[in-house]
Amino acid sequence: MFPRASKVAQSKWTKLGLALAAPVAFVGTAAASSLQAEMPSYTWEHRARFTGYDHGSMRRGYQVYKEVCSSCHSMERICYRHLVGVTHTEEQAKAEAGNILVDDINDDGEGIQRAGKLTDHMPSPYPNEPASAAANNGAIPPDLSLIAKARDGGADYIFALLCGYDREVPAGMEVMPGLHFNPWFPGGMIAMPQPIYDEHVEYSDGTPASLPQMAKDIAEFLTWCGEPHAEEKKMWGFNAIFALSIAFASILYGKRYIWNPLKTQKVKWKGPGPHP
Repeated sequence: MFPRASKVAQSKWTKLGLALAAPVAFVGTAAASSLQAEMPSYTWEHRARFTGYDHGSMRRGYQVYKEVCSSCHSMERICYRHLVGVTHTEEQAKAEAGNILVDDINDDGEGIQRAGKLTDHMPSPYPNEPASAAANNGAIPPDLSLIAKARDGGADYIFALLCGYDREVPAGMEVMPGLHFNPWFPGGMIAMPQPIYDEHVEYSDGTPASLPQMAKDIAEFLTWCGEPHAEEKKMWGFNAIFALSIAFASILYGKRYIWNPLKTQKVKWKGPGPHP
């Protein structure tokens, strides 16, 4: 049997474990009770160990964001310089930045509007959150910079959501005014109407702009926005593992080389000699 002190300690640890597990249980219960369909899983190239993003798809995804999504959603954590070498060349990124006007202050302290630079963030469609809510029936469109990291499923969620507006409303479910049925959105009803349709944009590279293609492209682009250094981490991670493997083998061989003569030699104790 445990002594009394051990029982008391065990009881404290049990209570602490229950306290820490309670929020997780509540979240799981809430997720299970929501009216969200089970998230599908798709095969994305960037999820493999030795492959990166599809940069052509990301470039098309940026076009979809620019021509469709940017009218409601901001991208405040992405600068135009981030596009250089990823979806655009430096000259192309400068041209993209030059198409916007940025509020600034000149040398005399006067407010002016200047052409955008590479270091400028992508502009927000609204000056503030109240204006955003007023323009969207009280619903504030989320910033898309980290949306792929903020939603369970990431690219799977974005792709399924954009392709999920053509589903029939289940029997017994009433869609409230101003909302739209989408089985992939928590609760099943979303304030955003269907944003993209077939041939909604015209890709410059000639890719057919079908609904699934545009959804795939914007999901790829938003996934990169949430984790732009994923390709570098994969590359350096492989190099680090390879280098550490060589270092471990070298240390193991060195250890055996140094200690092997000492550990394999035979020591024989002759005992004390005869007394005179």
